Amino acid sequence: MASIFSKIISGEIPCYKVAETDDFLAFLDINPNAKGHTLCIPKQEVDKIFDMDDALYIGLMKFSKEVATALKKAVPCKRVGMTVIGLEVPHAHVHLIPLNTMEDARFLQKTNVSKEEFQEIASAISQAM
Repeated sequence: MASIFSKIISGEIPCYKVAETDDFLAFLDINPNAKGHTLCIPKQEVDKIFDMDDALYIGLMKFSKEVATALKKAVPCKRVGMTVIGLEVPHAHVHLIPLNTMEDARFLQKTNVSKEEFQEIASAISQAM
């Protein structure tokens, strides 16, 4: 069965797209820790990040670095944190989270973002790419 991320890739489920290549997709997390919280995923459905072959893994890290660089330009923050965490979606993904405090890195407190803010943030990151 296709994961929710595979449905986002196919366009069955909408997203706030930030960047896309033939192999990877970056979009805003709809339940963000901080404004600008972005997910980077391989288009190939692989459950666990360390199950990816080396080329796909290295490609995802390179893509994530490019997105993080644009994210830092688009969203005011002290730094962009990266984490690979989560059991809720069986599709490898990297979280890029704008950090101003260590609390932003915790997955306990979420930030409310309006549809308009999501659109503005996605556009700003895309333009910074």
